[in-house]
Amino acid sequence: MDPALSSLIDRAGLDKAKVKQLIARGLDGADDGELFLEYKQSEMLVFDNGRLKQATYDTNQGFGLRAVKDEAVGYAHASELSEAAIKRAAEAVSVVKLGHSSTLADGPARTNIHLYAGDSPLDSASFDVKVKLMGEIDAYARSRDARVKQVSCSLAGEWQVVDSSDAEPIGTLTP
Repeated sequence: MDPALSSLIDRAGLDKAKVKQLIARGLDGADDGELFLEYKQSEMLVFDNGRLKQATYDTNQGFGLRAVKDEAVGYAHASELSEAAIKRAAEAVSVVKLGHSSTLADGPARTNIHLYAGDSPLDSASFDVKVKLMGEIDAYARSRDARVKQVSCSLAGEWQVVDSSDAEPIGTLTP
Protein backbone atom coordinates (compact mmCIF):
# COMPACT_ATOMS: atom_id res chain seq x y z
CA MET A 1 0.00 0.00 0.00
CA ASP A 2 1.21 3.50 -0.78
CA PRO A 3 2.76 4.88 2.45
CA ALA A 4 1.24 8.26 1.70
CA LEU A 5 -2.21 6.64 1.83
CA SER A 6 -1.56 4.28 4.74
CA SER A 7 -4.51 5.70 6.64
CA LEU A 8 -8.04 5.04 5.42
CA ILE A 9 -8.86 8.64 6.31
CA ASP A 10 -6.10 9.76 3.92
CA ARG A 11 -7.31 7.27 1.29
CA ALA A 12 -10.80 8.81 1.48
CA GLY A 13 -9.33 12.31 1.15
CA LEU A 14 -10.69 13.45 4.51
CA ASP A 15 -9.18 16.09 6.77
CA LYS A 16 -7.90 14.29 9.90
CA ALA A 17 -8.39 17.35 12.09
CA LYS A 18 -12.01 17.74 10.94
CA VAL A 19 -12.73 14.02 11.47
CA LYS A 20 -11.21 14.20 14.95
CA GLN A 21 -13.38 17.24 15.72
CA LEU A 22 -16.57 15.49 14.51
CA ILE A 23 -15.79 12.35 16.52
CA ALA A 24 -14.92 14.37 19.64
CA ARG A 25 -18.24 16.19 19.36
CA GLY A 26 -20.12 12.87 19.11
CA LEU A 27 -18.19 11.28 21.99
CA ASP A 28 -18.32 14.34 24.25
CA GLY A 29 -19.71 13.18 27.58
CA ALA A 30 -19.32 9.48 26.74
CA ASP A 31 -17.14 7.15 28.84
CA ASP A 32 -15.55 5.50 25.81
CA GLY A 33 -15.79 5.33 22.04
CA GLU A 34 -14.18 4.02 18.92
CA LEU A 35 -14.00 4.80 15.22
CA PHE A 36 -13.61 1.73 12.99
CA LEU A 37 -12.79 2.16 9.29
CA GLU A 38 -12.74 -0.61 6.67
CA TYR A 39 -11.60 -0.89 3.04
CA LYS A 40 -12.05 -4.16 1.18
CA GLN A 41 -11.24 -5.36 -2.34
CA SER A 42 -12.22 -8.73 -3.78
CA GLU A 43 -11.84 -10.47 -7.11
CA MET A 44 -13.13 -13.68 -8.66
CA LEU A 45 -12.06 -15.32 -11.92
CA VAL A 46 -13.79 -18.40 -13.36
CA PHE A 47 -12.18 -20.41 -16.16
CA ASP A 48 -14.28 -23.07 -17.90
CA ASN A 49 -13.44 -25.30 -20.87
CA GLY A 50 -10.44 -23.38 -22.06
CA ARG A 51 -11.70 -19.83 -21.67
CA LEU A 52 -12.35 -17.17 -19.11
CA LYS A 53 -16.10 -17.16 -18.34
CA GLN A 54 -16.29 -14.64 -15.52
CA ALA A 55 -14.14 -11.90 -14.03
CA THR A 56 -15.40 -9.70 -11.20
CA TYR A 57 -13.68 -7.09 -9.08
CA ASP A 58 -15.30 -5.19 -6.23
CA THR A 59 -14.27 -2.48 -3.77
CA ASN A 60 -16.17 -1.62 -0.58
CA GLN A 61 -15.44 0.78 2.22
CA GLY A 62 -17.17 2.11 5.28
CA PHE A 63 -16.95 2.90 8.97
CA GLY A 64 -18.56 2.30 12.33
CA LEU A 65 -18.65 4.62 15.33
CA ARG A 66 -19.37 3.43 18.86
CA ALA A 67 -19.97 5.45 22.03
CA VAL A 68 -20.40 4.08 25.57
CA LYS A 69 -21.90 5.90 28.56
CA ASP A 70 -22.40 3.85 31.72
CA GLU A 71 -24.30 0.77 30.48
CA ALA A 72 -25.63 2.42 27.30
CA VAL A 73 -23.99 1.83 23.91
CA GLY A 74 -24.62 3.78 20.72
CA TYR A 75 -23.44 2.49 17.35
CA ALA A 76 -23.74 3.93 13.86
CA HIS A 77 -22.20 2.82 10.56
CA ALA A 78 -22.19 3.75 6.90
CA SER A 79 -20.66 2.58 3.64
CA GLU A 80 -20.06 6.19 2.64
CA LEU A 81 -16.79 7.47 4.09
CA SER A 82 -17.31 11.23 4.15
CA GLU A 83 -17.35 14.06 6.68
CA ALA A 84 -21.15 14.31 6.32
CA ALA A 85 -21.62 10.59 7.07
CA ILE A 86 -19.25 10.75 10.06
CA LYS A 87 -21.12 13.81 11.34
CA ARG A 88 -24.46 11.96 11.09
CA ALA A 89 -22.95 8.97 12.91
CA ALA A 90 -21.52 11.18 15.65
CA GLU A 91 -24.95 12.76 16.16
CA ALA A 92 -26.56 9.31 16.31
CA VAL A 93 -24.18 7.83 18.89
CA SER A 94 -24.29 10.94 21.08
CA VAL A 95 -27.75 9.88 22.35
CA VAL A 96 -26.05 7.49 24.79
CA LYS A 97 -25.51 10.52 27.01
CA LEU A 98 -29.27 10.47 27.60
CA GLY A 99 -28.89 7.13 29.40
CA HIS A 100 -30.84 4.85 27.07
CA SER A 101 -30.13 1.27 28.04
CA SER A 102 -28.79 -1.53 25.87
CA THR A 103 -26.70 -4.67 26.10
CA LEU A 104 -22.93 -4.29 26.10
CA ALA A 105 -21.01 -7.05 24.35
CA ASP A 106 -17.34 -7.37 25.19
CA GLY A 107 -15.07 -6.83 22.21
CA PRO A 108 -12.35 -9.27 21.21
CA ALA A 109 -9.07 -9.23 23.14
CA ARG A 110 -6.53 -7.00 21.42
CA THR A 111 -3.04 -8.06 20.45
CA ASN A 112 -0.07 -6.31 18.89
CA ILE A 113 0.72 -9.19 16.57
CA HIS A 114 0.84 -8.18 12.91
CA LEU A 115 0.10 -11.29 10.88
CA TYR A 116 0.10 -9.79 7.39
CA ALA A 117 1.97 -7.16 5.42
CA GLY A 118 0.15 -4.04 4.28
CA ASP A 119 0.39 -4.86 0.58
CA SER A 120 -2.62 -6.24 -1.26
CA PRO A 121 -2.10 -9.84 -2.42
CA LEU A 122 -4.57 -9.12 -5.22
CA ASP A 123 -1.82 -7.05 -6.84
CA SER A 124 0.85 -9.78 -6.54
CA ALA A 125 0.08 -11.07 -10.03
CA SER A 126 -1.40 -9.26 -13.02
CA PHE A 127 -4.77 -10.17 -14.52
CA ASP A 128 -3.00 -11.71 -17.55
CA VAL A 129 -0.79 -13.89 -15.33
CA LYS A 130 -3.83 -15.15 -13.38
CA VAL A 131 -5.73 -16.05 -16.58
CA LYS A 132 -2.63 -17.73 -18.01
CA LEU A 133 -2.27 -19.82 -14.83
CA MET A 134 -5.86 -21.02 -15.09
CA GLY A 135 -5.25 -21.91 -18.75
CA GLU A 136 -2.24 -23.94 -17.67
CA ILE A 137 -4.37 -25.73 -15.06
CA ASP A 138 -6.92 -26.54 -17.77
CA ALA A 139 -4.20 -27.87 -20.12
CA TYR A 140 -2.57 -29.90 -17.34
CA ALA A 141 -5.83 -31.58 -16.31
CA ARG A 142 -6.61 -32.48 -19.93
CA SER A 143 -3.08 -33.83 -20.51
CA ARG A 144 -3.40 -36.22 -17.56
CA ASP A 145 -6.29 -38.21 -19.02
CA ALA A 146 -7.87 -38.23 -22.48
CA ARG A 147 -11.30 -38.89 -20.90
CA VAL A 148 -11.38 -35.40 -19.36
CA LYS A 149 -14.19 -33.55 -21.12
CA GLN A 150 -14.66 -30.47 -18.98
CA VAL A 151 -12.28 -28.51 -16.77
CA SER A 152 -13.42 -25.68 -14.53
CA CYS A 153 -11.32 -23.72 -12.10
CA SER A 154 -11.72 -20.50 -10.19
CA LEU A 155 -9.45 -18.07 -8.45
CA ALA A 156 -10.76 -15.81 -5.72
CA GLY A 157 -9.10 -13.35 -3.40
CA GLU A 158 -9.98 -10.71 -0.88
CA TRP A 159 -7.95 -8.00 0.83
CA GLN A 160 -9.26 -6.03 3.77
CA VAL A 161 -7.75 -3.10 5.65
CA VAL A 162 -9.15 -2.15 9.04
CA ASP A 163 -8.27 0.97 11.04
CA SER A 164 -9.58 1.56 14.52
CA SER A 165 -9.09 4.42 16.91
CA ASP A 166 -6.34 2.35 18.55
CA ALA A 167 -4.32 2.33 15.32
CA GLU A 168 -5.63 5.39 13.51
CA PRO A 169 -3.13 8.25 13.56
CA ILE A 170 -5.75 10.93 14.23
CA GLY A 171 -5.17 10.74 17.96
CA THR A 172 -7.02 9.26 20.87
CA LEU A 173 -10.75 9.48 20.30
CA THR A 174 -11.79 8.63 23.85
CA PRO A 175 -12.91 11.82 25.62
